[in-house]
Amino acid sequence: MDINSVARSMVGIRTSIPDDAFTAGSLGTVREGSGVIIREDGLVLTIGYLITEAEEVWLTTADGTVVPGHALAYDQETGLGLVQPLGALGGPAITLGDASKTRVGDPVVFVDGFGRSLPTKIVAKREFAGYWEYLLDEAIFVSPAHPSWGGAAVVGEDGRLLGIGSLKLVMSRNGTTSDINMAVPVNLLPPILDDLLTLGRVNKPARPWLGAFTAESNGDVVVMSVAAGGPAAQAGLQGGDIIAEVRDGEITGLADFYRQVWKSGQAGSEIPVRILRDGREAWLRVKSADRDSFLKKPQLQ
Repeated sequence: MDINSVARSMVGIRTSIPDDAFTAGSLGTVREGSGVIIREDGLVLTIGYLITEAEEVWLTTADGTVVPGHALAYDQETGLGLVQPLGALGGPAITLGDASKTRVGDPVVFVDGFGRSLPTKIVAKREFAGYWEYLLDEAIFVSPAHPSWGGAAVVGEDGRLLGIGSLKLVMSRNGTTSDINMAVPVNLLPPILDDLLTLGRVNKPARPWLGAFTAESNGDVVVMSVAAGGPAAQAGLQGGDIIAEVRDGEITGLADFYRQVWKSGQAGSEIPVRILRDGREAWLRVKSADRDSFLKKPQLQ
């Protein structure tokens, strides 16, 4: 691998988000991370939370050049985002690899947009359910963890892009814990790329969104909190509630909960859920929504 070439394909990303944006409280109004150039026209792939509701996007190249950008697209399902630079970046486009062919134990390099690279390896490939109504059938997990993981590139020994850094997590194994990173496999991008470029989102009905932040505890799905003004809050769902059923089906964990919600219809569908609260059960009817409808849309300057 030519690590210098990979580094030239990377950019630093800094975004500014309005104070009244829906995600300002949870993700902040100034966000920093990385992105990778994936096309000769300079198109940048990153992790979507960096650019969600961004009113300003600034890209910094490997040689220190600062170029404004436009938050072109964010896909809620994969978590991937695209930035169109509004000037020349000068770096080469990286070649997309095939994450599905990787194996646990494979060596990879985690490269960010600030000149730092970390030799690491794949320690797991498995389902990942995130508390914000997010699910990947097979995410990539690498260790040791990169200190600047957001939007950074997981690159194979052949120099091809395998994934985009998303989270830092803690893995427990044999009584010891270690920091790991979760990355979104790049294979998820090609099937949706044309839609993202032309429409800014995937051309299909939006999934129903509840606005509930949930966690799994001993197989139970527990509500940690709800998004202010979101469907779950309006229906009366509260932190501490245990979600036991969706419609007529019991749920067996966080991933199963999401899948049952998503198969209940399109965004806007009314979704009945059975909850346990203070030892009592009740049914709530949550009128779901399209999550994107709560977000500020980027304006091209």
